[in-house]
Amino acid sequence: MTEVEELLASLPGVISARVVETEGGGVGDVHVLTGAEVPPKQTVRNVESALLAHFGVRIDHRKISVATTTDAARARAVRAAAPAPAPAPAPPEFERRRVYFDDIETRRSSRGMSCRVTLRKGDGRFEGEAESVEGSRARPEEVAASAAMAALGRAEGSALALSLEGAQVVSAFGREFVFVGVTARVGRGASLLAGSCEVRESLDEAAALAVLDATNRWVALGK
Repeated sequence: MTEVEELLASLPGVISARVVETEGGGVGDVHVLTGAEVPPKQTVRNVESALLAHFGVRIDHRKISVATTTDAARARAVRAAAPAPAPAPAPPEFERRRVYFDDIETRRSSRGMSCRVTLRKGDGRFEGEAESVEGSRARPEEVAASAAMAALGRAEGSALALSLEGAQVVSAFGREFVFVGVTARVGRGASLLAGSCEVRESLDEAAALAVLDATNRWVALGK
């Protein structure tokens, strides 16, 4: 949760932040210490917006507690004087990202759509397929994302407890993006992983890449 705490500590008026993880590794309770210059209600809204924008995480405002100190200058001075922890060495690329996009093949006809996604892991190539039939409500991005999830399951094995929540096209900044949600389950807990990719080559390819954007960190951590 270091990245999340660093993000929250950078918000206006925030002196320090601590995040309590859920059993499934998600964001649970958030405790924030602020100065008196920003109202607590505004800080809560800032925390909600920051988590959603940067990590795709929605959190109930009731899980955010804000403590205010009138001696903010002293608190910041103490924090600034504390020795910064030594940065951890960056892991090799193959450890941070184990699965790569290789290829996608899509076929459309009057009867529906079928999609095959190929992923690469080490020297291996793994395929996943998905299809929709005529009259199905499944959108093209959902079919492609499902195929990518099937390929990912073959690459990582049956122990990978991930399931697709959905995929949709979002317009922002004059461009189109595919946004996907993937549920990761650990024991009795669950976390929602979010990923996105700008539509460049094709909508289907962007959907497959969005799945990898959502899951690569989780897979690399060995969850």
